[in-house]
Amino acid sequence: MSQPNPLLETPEPLLEIKGVNSFYGKIQALRTVDLSVHRGEIVTLIGANGAGKSTLMMTICGKPPCRDGTIRFDGRDIHALPMHEIMRLGIAQSPEGRRIFGRMSVLENLQLGAFLTDPHHFEEDLERVLQLFPVLKERSGQRGGTLSGGEQQMLAIARALMGRPKLLLLDEPSLGLAPLIVKQIFSILKELNRTQNLTVFLVEQNAWHALHLAHRAYVMVNGRITLSGKGSELLEKEEVRAAYLEGGQ
Repeated sequence: MSQPNPLLETPEPLLEIKGVNSFYGKIQALRTVDLSVHRGEIVTLIGANGAGKSTLMMTICGKPPCRDGTIRFDGRDIHALPMHEIMRLGIAQSPEGRRIFGRMSVLENLQLGAFLTDPHHFEEDLERVLQLFPVLKERSGQRGGTLSGGEQQMLAIARALMGRPKLLLLDEPSLGLAPLIVKQIFSILKELNRTQNLTVFLVEQNAWHALHLAHRAYVMVNGRITLSGKGSELLEKEEVRAAYLEGGQ
């Protein structure tokens, strides 16, 4: 009997979401969502404001909880775990609206990002993120709340990277930022993926940038996944262009 060729087998996703439903009270926000992210991929979820994108991101982290279906991360079912245990498994999130600690300095924000990691790696990791975002080195003693919007977004991403994540969750990193800053941030994400094999799940309204960056993409409408495919493929779909790309550059 012939043995299966391991090169032809599909590896288990790092993140696998199957049949997930999520609610705010009696209002259903996610409807039987299926989605996967493999190691080393950048996967994006696009959709209109209010489609349920951020809810899915928060459901992965445990709030709101997944009422039905399963969420598996790195081979483990996590849908019933509390948020702090999920974070310990190697998921880091840069949430919508940045949510840095405004009264703390840049350095203190980065120290908090490294809270769950081995302290022996701190100096090495700090040097790494400050090379990625040189402006944060210049502002290291400055309060986070006094940074510009773009600098705060860089700090939020850098803080997440300090946790040495297996999976980086990014929720609307381009929101409210100037086009030049958006281009810079997406360029850094691409370089991190290329050089460090960083796995990224990106929720983004700026479909043009997101689909150019992502290996694969999903479209969400009213809490449901309606389309999926390679980022380049979705860029060419007429319904995607009409709904999300016309004038969106």
